[in-house]
Amino acid sequence: MTSDKMLTRIGGLLRQAESTDNPHEAEAFMEAAQRLATSTSIDLAVARSHSASREKQATPTQRVVPIGEAGKRGLKTFVQLFVSIAAANDVTCDVARSSTQVFAYGFASDIDTTEALYSSLLVQMVRASDAYIKSGEYKNETAVRTVVEKIGRRRYKRQETVVVAAVTARLNFQTAFATRVGKRLAAVKKEAESKAVSEEKPDAGTALVLRNKEVELKDYYSSNSTARGTWRSRSAGAGYSHGASRAGDRAGRTARLGGETEISRGSKQLGR
Repeated sequence: MTSDKMLTRIGGLLRQAESTDNPHEAEAFMEAAQRLATSTSIDLAVARSHSASREKQATPTQRVVPIGEAGKRGLKTFVQLFVSIAAANDVTCDVARSSTQVFAYGFASDIDTTEALYSSLLVQMVRASDAYIKSGEYKNETAVRTVVEKIGRRRYKRQETVVVAAVTARLNFQTAFATRVGKRLAAVKKEAESKAVSEEKPDAGTALVLRNKEVELKDYYSSNSTARGTWRSRSAGAGYSHGASRAGDRAGRTARLGGETEISRGSKQLGR
């Protein structure tokens, strides 16, 4: 199956997920979309390995993916969602210091899949967090945050308990949502790869192909990435809300693929 056909079929699964009010059905459609993406990725990798002309084989590439405008609250949670989805689709990411864009490294078809899933899940994540904030549940909880004080030439850190602010609740909700979605997609990918290896056709050498793909991607990333340091999804002094995190995790467990009726690369940025 070609990348274009795969994206078209994923689009169909998204529309099915949107048309059902049953969270279990929606979850099944999401997992089916990831399973399809992984299976197609494996098929393409096998096809590349058996190609008679090495010159015509697809090679890894780099793509800049815009996340949002500088200064917009929640960009780190948007990045975390993208990175979590990318990890389940053989895409490695570098993140701009401002969290306004991500540099994605991988095969074009895998990056296409990552962008498609991200576009769909981003809208849903924000909608779910909006609903949680509007419910006011977070107002009955306290959070612990780190405060840095400077006395003379020395800096001291202390923790203090405060009433959870709406922005703290939102960030914790969205962080938990992104983490849970990433775990679900990773589990589906692992299952699909195991099945492909156990049911492979004669001479396919799927396990070896997957290993070679992994090595090729690592080599490409090492040769092309200029990243320095480690991107952190949370600020050191950010408050933590257990209630918001639990709510975000629950929403991530039953997340549907798609806030749009079809996959659109043009909707990668919220509000575009």
